[in-house]
Amino acid sequence: MTARIGVLAVQGDVREHLAALREAGADAAPVRRPQELAQVDAIVLPGGESTTMDRLLRTFELMEPLRARIADGMPAYGSCAGMILLADEILDGHPQQQTVGGMRITVRRNAFGRQVDSYETDLEMTDVGTVRAVFIRAPWVERTGDGVEVLAQASGHPVAVRQGNLLATSFHPEVTGDHRVHAMFVRMLSR
Repeated sequence: MTARIGVLAVQGDVREHLAALREAGADAAPVRRPQELAQVDAIVLPGGESTTMDRLLRTFELMEPLRARIADGMPAYGSCAGMILLADEILDGHPQQQTVGGMRITVRRNAFGRQVDSYETDLEMTDVGTVRAVFIRAPWVERTGDGVEVLAQASGHPVAVRQGNLLATSFHPEVTGDHRVHAMFVRMLSR
């Protein structure tokens, strides 16, 4: 049976992630409400603006159900702001900013600089190969905890990590047309 993967659809690259997941063989659907979250086997937390996404998750009453599903073992993949949402700790966040949590990582928001500092580069990523990484006001991982595997680095910091059934990248593979990172996430569901 094909896994049904939701893409959090409150802000960010929702269409691009949906297309990448479908190309990777998944049944993908947007998630905006708790009822929609209950109907998916896994979730993608897209890029966007992490403080806005945090507020919208609480406004749409998705924060607690999402935390509970991830704590119960639902697979999740976060890109850029999604990495921030999955992190257990944020550096340089807003005082009231919350995360969904689940990954034993500490991330630094906007670590690569402002919007004008956005850039692209090729990276070697474990289990994927060379990927074109697009960094847009991206975070990086400052610290990893037990069970966190570093899959790729840039500027001396982890930018792709995996912990059990959780995956996070500080870059945006959904915008490049290369769906191998999404395919890797889909494969993680069948473990």
